[in-house]
Amino acid sequence: MQAIQNWAADRLNAGTLEIALASSDASFRRYFRVTAQGRDYIVMDAPPAHEDCRPFVAVARLFGDAGVHVPDVLAQDLERGFLLLTDLGSTTYLAALDDSTARDLYLAANDALIRIQQASRPGVLPEYDRALLARELMLFPEWYVARHLGVDMNDRQKTLLDTVFGRILANNLAQPQVYVHRDWHSRNLMVSEPNPGILDFQDAVYGPITYDLASIYRDAYIQWDEERQLDWVIRYWEKARAVHLPVREDFGDFWRDFEWMGAQRHIKVLGIFARLYHRDGKDGYLKDMPRVMHYLRRVCERYDELKPMLFLLDGLEKREVKVGYTF
Repeated sequence: MQAIQNWAADRLNAGTLEIALASSDASFRRYFRVTAQGRDYIVMDAPPAHEDCRPFVAVARLFGDAGVHVPDVLAQDLERGFLLLTDLGSTTYLAALDDSTARDLYLAANDALIRIQQASRPGVLPEYDRALLARELMLFPEWYVARHLGVDMNDRQKTLLDTVFGRILANNLAQPQVYVHRDWHSRNLMVSEPNPGILDFQDAVYGPITYDLASIYRDAYIQWDEERQLDWVIRYWEKARAVHLPVREDFGDFWRDFEWMGAQRHIKVLGIFARLYHRDGKDGYLKDMPRVMHYLRRVCERYDELKPMLFLLDGLEKREVKVGYTF
């Protein structure tokens, strides 16, 4: 704390400054709000042994050039993992969302996402390739099934899981590719001027066009009825088509891609939340697991190719196994 305070005071030419924890996230990063001469700033503390600030700096520049609202990097010390940033405020979308605000906030998020996607070029960000997508899926058997549920899957269950994973990956990899924020949801979007302020983008990649939409409209932290999800996704799709982004010509095909991308993300998130609890001692994510599982089950119920996952989940959770699943 003293090192952070001294570094920030030196960069801001401030004899004294106030410092307080602003937030922490699922990684080793912490964020502090410092006040100097009546103005607020953010200091990111990202321990170099665990985190690398360089992707944050690079993506901040990339997204800022695309015309969206990200923090300006005012100073950096990569050896110590310190960044001095402009402050986007303290009100997350999650804190502000309700029936009266949701439409305007989400449509502003759509507009920002489209601007990011319009800037997309291959070879700039890491590819969201089969290896990375598959590695994320494998968090589910390792952390959710084996560690959280304490289940050692039999050969048939492993075969079912491999079959479903293969089908999901085939869909994901066939989708058009754009820049992907990779954590585009209500905790990482801030109510600001202009909306939204965008955070936590350091893991951005070049990958499936529906990924960020699935992140925000099948959000692990807040849920909306499907009628509203459809409305917001359709509005995105119409604007994206108008600016010639590579969305599917038929909305039904685009919605299917959106749902299958969501399945990949929710399988991954169940593994991540289990890991955060069992490895890192962070139990705050356990309360969000039922919402994530609800999303996953709904999608698997809707598509025959994913119904083996329902059979597997029923067995893992000791539910009555339904008949009629297609394998």
